[in-house]
Amino acid sequence: MTGVLQSVNQRTQLVGQNRLELLLFRLRGRQVYGINVFKVKEVLQCPKLSSIPNSRAVVRGVSHIRGETIPIVDMSMAIGLPGVPQEELATSFVIITEYNRKTQGFLVSGVERILNMNWEDIMPPPKGAGKDVYLTAVTKVDEKLVEIIDVEKILSEVSPLREDVNDEIVTRSGAQSKRHLPVLVVDDSAVARRQISRCLTAIGMEVITQNDGKQALDYLRNITQDGSTIREHLSLIISDVEMPEMDGYTLVTRIKEDPALKDMFIMLHTSLSGVFNLAMVKKVGADDFMAKFSPDELAERVMELIGQD
Repeated sequence: MTGVLQSVNQRTQLVGQNRLELLLFRLRGRQVYGINVFKVKEVLQCPKLSSIPNSRAVVRGVSHIRGETIPIVDMSMAIGLPGVPQEELATSFVIITEYNRKTQGFLVSGVERILNMNWEDIMPPPKGAGKDVYLTAVTKVDEKLVEIIDVEKILSEVSPLREDVNDEIVTRSGAQSKRHLPVLVVDDSAVARRQISRCLTAIGMEVITQNDGKQALDYLRNITQDGSTIREHLSLIISDVEMPEMDGYTLVTRIKEDPALKDMFIMLHTSLSGVFNLAMVKKVGADDFMAKFSPDELAERVMELIGQD
């Protein structure tokens, strides 16, 4: 366990490798879950928690860690399971993470190990699982299913972000009379796809969505197989980085290698804000990067880009 805890900070600096490193953990039961190490800042024994008046039950309290007051979310409760009993808090763990420009801790029953995998080994949730499941992907480890939690869905329910674009920006977007081609949004999180689509629709953009890099690349190659170029079909691509089957880095690389696709403007839009390796964005050839999720900032940037057409 000590080795796991000590290695987290070092491994979070590896953003940009074409691999996924999962921190495996357990909630209440035998099922093993995973979270991307690149979003983990620290793992520690559950510290003393101070209650927050009128907070949601899923927020077990706050703790002062490294000079920062951090909310601690009971992950079991967040995905609809029984929470960690009060008497077990002292033997539980907290995974400190950074998502969407904010730091939060997730209370879990136990932390097991870090696993290095290829993105190709990470699969979308089973079809028919339903839109309300808290999974963004699944994989197998030692012939056992590992469920990768959709943390963005949890946070959208525990601490909802503002999703509406400022009225002034919407008004300005209406003054752009030119008809623009659609924007392709690629993200494995249904919550993120909804947020981005709502933002872009508010400023008058048509949106096409794909769930991962492989789906997106297949779509792009299909619409250009008649000899057309991608700029005849799309204004730009906004892609997440972490996705099953093919991640955003690989998607960008494949696009830039294809003569019919290489001229498309690609923005990487990811919750990997605090540990994001900007050098890797340039290395794979992405044109822009933005940390999730600010509807006004995203709308302003897209309006700027399409105004340059």
